[in-house]
Amino acid sequence: MDSIIQGIAIYALPVIFAITFHEAAHGYVAKRFGDLTAQRAGRVSLNPVKHIDPVGTIAVPLIMFITSKLMLGGGILFGWAKPVPVNFNQLRHPKRDMLWVAAAGPGANLLMAFFWALIIKLGMLLPESAFIRPMVLMGIAGIEINVILMILNLLPLPPLDGGRIAVSLLPEKLAWKFAQIEPYGMIILLTLLITGTLGAILWPLIALTKQAIVIFFGLYI
Repeated sequence: MDSIIQGIAIYALPVIFAITFHEAAHGYVAKRFGDLTAQRAGRVSLNPVKHIDPVGTIAVPLIMFITSKLMLGGGILFGWAKPVPVNFNQLRHPKRDMLWVAAAGPGANLLMAFFWALIIKLGMLLPESAFIRPMVLMGIAGIEINVILMILNLLPLPPLDGGRIAVSLLPEKLAWKFAQIEPYGMIILLTLLITGTLGAILWPLIALTKQAIVIFFGLYI
């Protein structure tokens, strides 16, 4: 039980930061490309309260984290935040600009992974003390959760960011047909998660990305 409580304490801040920056990035880029919907809703903000969904951001990830610890499993840490409202028709070039709005979330997670890698690097350079190990462990958690969110959201399945990127890149007719999947996207995603297919698809990509970050920053974790 103590290890679970310690794990929650280590993961809490990285999870909140990961979700907050991801959602705020969508709103900020949408604003830059002409859609003020998120700004009017107060969602272009780094205030976590604006983005947290009590069920998707707290309850579901917490249950999955505790379950994985008790079962000694390694499943995908799954969750969601309140979606940032974006009116793609308000973008200056809706189909083209959709790509940048969608890519902003995973891009923010990549930057956050780099930030946590620098935290680990700093911890490695500082003299040994009582707070260094928790700092390094939080950095490791930060890299993990941000890489998971980035890779998961790049899955080419509407309404995930990767699905919207695909719609932006596909020819008009094919894009329209592909976009029709969106109402069933979450059902497909949950089915992939429950059957273990999602983990089989994503874990190799997650491991490869984490390893690339570790090598790039010269970390020893």
